[in-house]
Amino acid sequence: MSGYLVRRVAAMVVTALAVSFVAYVGLTFAPGDAAEMLIGENASAEQVAALRSQMRLDAPLWERYGDYMGRALTRGDLGQSLVSGRRVTDLLMERLLPTLILALVAMGLATILGLAVGLLASARPGSRLDLLAVGGTVLGLALPPYWVALLLVMLFSIHLGWLPVFGSGTLAHLVMPAVTLALPTAAVIARLVRSSVLEVKSADFVRTALSKGLTPNRVLFQHVLPNGLLPALTLLGLNLSHLVGGAFVVETIFAWPGLGRLTVQAVFDRDVPVVMGAVLLVVPLCLGINLLVDLLHAALDPRVRHEAL
Repeated sequence: MSGYLVRRVAAMVVTALAVSFVAYVGLTFAPGDAAEMLIGENASAEQVAALRSQMRLDAPLWERYGDYMGRALTRGDLGQSLVSGRRVTDLLMERLLPTLILALVAMGLATILGLAVGLLASARPGSRLDLLAVGGTVLGLALPPYWVALLLVMLFSIHLGWLPVFGSGTLAHLVMPAVTLALPTAAVIARLVRSSVLEVKSADFVRTALSKGLTPNRVLFQHVLPNGLLPALTLLGLNLSHLVGGAFVVETIFAWPGLGRLTVQAVFDRDVPVVMGAVLLVVPLCLGINLLVDLLHAALDPRVRHEAL
């Protein structure tokens, strides 16, 4: 298991570095830069060039990337925002907690809804309830999050007036962003739980348990659910990292003060240190979540543990 862990950590480091380099190159070759954004449209070419030189934007790509990553990896220095002048670390720490709160609440909603729908659908396969549940999951996967967000705003904010359109500070502000983020994940969980439980129900050991006189409820809770819900465990971890990344779009729509909104605005401002800081924070966070889930899955499933060894 130790060798497996070392290989996974090494792969995480390589992946994080590769993503950071791609992000840096993409920002470098994007039209415009932070100097043009800061100095305004009426500035002369000489003024723009002087500001670019002062901000070291005219240095070679490899030199800028190497200097930045060297400071980040050796001293934990992510630099200063080119727009606000504040330390990038302070900006990220201010926005990390709201993003985690949104992702965790959405994960909780998705888990409860997905498990409920999946178990209800698997209880009576082929019934109207099953068809309704399957159709609902297809709809949940097909609808784009931004479209769901607009529907929620029109219904609960504009028409009914129950919830605020955007902002933060109260639980009411959290409802629509969390629901928007949770629906696609709930649909995936429901489909996986339904198929897994139905597969386990048809297994030989379940029929053997029933033939020995065990009650259906005892077989369900002692044999079917522990085995049928195990694949959903891995999916929950993968979707938690997906929710952290997917929150970027939802935060921008609802003006939720998280990492997503900060990063999107930094992209428009060509604020490279802020974008790179967000990348170096979010990518290892998502990779770490996936690693923890894989280790937990290996601890619960001897077959996975044997393959890892």
